[in-house]
Amino acid sequence: MAKELIRLVNCSMAFDGEVVLDNINIYFNDKKFLTLLGPSGCGKTTTLRIIGGFLKPTSGDVLFDGVRINDVPPHRRRVNTVFQKYALFPHLDVFENIAFGLRLQKKPKLAEAEIKERVLEMLEVVNLKGFEHRQVSSLSGGQQQRVAIARALVNRPEVLLLDEPLGALDMRLRKDMQNELKRIQQAMGITFIYVTHDQEEALSMSDTVVVMNEGKIQQIGTPEDIYNEPKNAFVADFIGESNIVDGIMHEDGVVEIFGRKFKCLDSGFDPMEPVDVVIRPEDVDIVPLKEGMLTGLVTNVTFKGVHYDIIVDFKGFKWLIQTTDFCPVDSKIGIKIDPDGFHVMKKSKYSGMFGDYSSYSDEYDEISDSEYDPEAEEEDGQGGGYYED
Repeated sequence: MAKELIRLVNCSMAFDGEVVLDNINIYFNDKKFLTLLGPSGCGKTTTLRIIGGFLKPTSGDVLFDGVRINDVPPHRRRVNTVFQKYALFPHLDVFENIAFGLRLQKKPKLAEAEIKERVLEMLEVVNLKGFEHRQVSSLSGGQQQRVAIARALVNRPEVLLLDEPLGALDMRLRKDMQNELKRIQQAMGITFIYVTHDQEEALSMSDTVVVMNEGKIQQIGTPEDIYNEPKNAFVADFIGESNIVDGIMHEDGVVEIFGRKFKCLDSGFDPMEPVDVVIRPEDVDIVPLKEGMLTGLVTNVTFKGVHYDIIVDFKGFKWLIQTTDFCPVDSKIGIKIDPDGFHVMKKSKYSGMFGDYSSYSDEYDEISDSEYDPEAEEEDGQGGGYYED
């Protein structure tokens, strides 16, 4: 069983009367890679800074190994931090940048031989063996980041805090460093607490993801749980792409959307309870019109390399569908969704705020809404009723 290392109890934080962290309760286990994920202003960096000792919560307690550490300064906590700006010393070479914290240590004061041994050990961990005499200004962004990580780890903290450390890197290097950070965490066997707004980073590296918004924790779980079983419309929209529509849960395993009933795998709702229904773009199959559960009109097509992103109008509600099948604009298509392609959620404050791609203007320039004739759908044989395979 994993050992609990850090716990925040009823922690709140306010700046000038504005609440940025609202009574959160969370714990972090030892030797795990945990990610705080959310949009700007959600409270994730504030949470990290409270753990690191750079901020003292307005209310609540911070526990480390069961001991309250609210008043313990950062340099006396068993944590270290890597920021987005690495703050390396340009006048020192790689070796001296990493050794800097060790040389400041007074109790006990380290011998030069031990400093050398620990710095070289860290260089090997971050795959920079042989770089000890290089000037940091001559290094690439990824190499500088590894130096910053080595400098943070050389003091042997029990927890490493990382505040969006990949933000300054290009996309290809970011992907490489995602794998590298996970490798380093496993090699060191310590807890990493990582802050990002990038969902791909969170899903690819983490053992546990904490999704935050508006100073509150929305969901905690494994990457698979967060993606496949989102708790509300915010989580469903923020983690990947989602079509989120209003539905009615008739009974266990039967959900209604667009006036039609469909088989699903969800249960535990009240009969006829209003719900939010999530359908991921990759879970929708395009089929001939006569075989379709629903029929819609293609309003936009974007080639993405491996697949097409197409926007389809279903009775005025725009869906995103990801498919390898090309469907031209203005074509009418049928769709099929397997029971495990539906995910049913309780209604929340975020209901109705996400999931309609009619306003997805950054990538899809929607000129106008397409016309849709519900009577034509009835003539196609796609009226009400219970869908059977």
